[in-house]
Amino acid sequence: MGLSRRGARTEAPTWPGFVDALTTLLLVLMFVLSIFVVTQAVLRDTITTQDTELDALNAQVAGLADALGLERNRAKGLEDELGQLTASLTALQAENAAQAGQIADFTAQVASLLGERDAARGQVSELRGQLATGAAEAAALRDKISASDARLIALTLDLETQRKKAEETLVLLAAAQAAAEQAKTENLKVLDEKDLALAMAQTKLTEEQKKAVEQAAQLALLNEQIAALRGQLGALQGLLDAAAEKDAVAKVQIEALGSSLNSALAQVASEQRRRAELEEAERKRLEAEAKNLEKFRSEFFGQLREVLGNRPGVRIVGDRFVFSSEVLFTPGSATLAPEGRAQIAGVVQTLNGAIADIPPGLNWIIRVDGHTDNVPLSGGGAFRDNWELSQARALSVVRYMQDELGFPPDRLAATGFGEWQPVVAGETPEARAQNRRIELKLTER
Repeated sequence: MGLSRRGARTEAPTWPGFVDALTTLLLVLMFVLSIFVVTQAVLRDTITTQDTELDALNAQVAGLADALGLERNRAKGLEDELGQLTASLTALQAENAAQAGQIADFTAQVASLLGERDAARGQVSELRGQLATGAAEAAALRDKISASDARLIALTLDLETQRKKAEETLVLLAAAQAAAEQAKTENLKVLDEKDLALAMAQTKLTEEQKKAVEQAAQLALLNEQIAALRGQLGALQGLLDAAAEKDAVAKVQIEALGSSLNSALAQVASEQRRRAELEEAERKRLEAEAKNLEKFRSEFFGQLREVLGNRPGVRIVGDRFVFSSEVLFTPGSATLAPEGRAQIAGVVQTLNGAIADIPPGLNWIIRVDGHTDNVPLSGGGAFRDNWELSQARALSVVRYMQDELGFPPDRLAATGFGEWQPVVAGETPEARAQNRRIELKLTER
């Protein structure tokens, strides 16, 4: 009995400790279950929130798909309109070429008409010279005829004087003969003298008769010369009349040429005005295409901004993708990092999906611009300065887009700007980090 009681007293304290252990274990289990329940509730709320966000994203994607469909329809309409405008432009260009040919023909005709006018003026001048020469010759002939008439009158008077002298000589001869017959018996000496005087008178009469014959021949020659001069004067008068007629015809031709020239010049002016109108229409069409590109670019980047959201390492600023150089390259290197390749690949995938929506008439390119900060390079590395580094990084992006992503090379351009076009002024690390960047810009060629 004593032993059993001692044993009972010894085992009695074990049970409360076991109960405490079980209680503690139950409390721990309840705590774990509470944490599990709370965690499950939090996860349920998170999943519900994510489902809501996913529904919102699906709604945005559906909206973008609708907008893309509208843009495609509008792009198709623009393509049809562009085709019509291209056909109209081709027709206008053909018409312009034909009009240019007509203008060239008109110019040649004008030049020919001007040449004919100058030739006609030369002929008129020559005819006027001939007319003046003929008038001078006619005046000289008139003077010569007047002189010949005066000479003829003088010769006639001289001949009349000689005739009178011959008559007087004959009278004297008759008187001498009568005196000789009466004085025949008077004196032989006187008779001889009379015979001598008679011989002298006969000799003188013969000479006077010869002079009269010569003067008559001269008079006939003068008459012939006067007749010839009158014939020449008639011919000159005919030439003067013909020259006057040619002058009148030339004046009529000059007036006709002037009218033709004025008509041709008016037509040339009309063609020039029409060409100016066509050039103005073409300029307006090009401005409209530029506006369409700007509108498409704005809408395109707006949609990309909604899709990309706040993806780290890439921003959309206006009409450009802006990548931080730390995301694409290691410091001082122009080799694309894996993360940079992934970023560029994502943007190129988006671009490839949007290329089909760009109107075919727009001559666009993706220009890759490399920029660095203003910290100079040491010159001992692969690049001498920031110019070479920025250019090499831009070329690295372009080659990756062409060689590995299959982007059309005729739509790419690489440009390095070095440190000379910062987006943030300052010497702080933050400003320099923003200035170290790669920009992709959709622009015209």
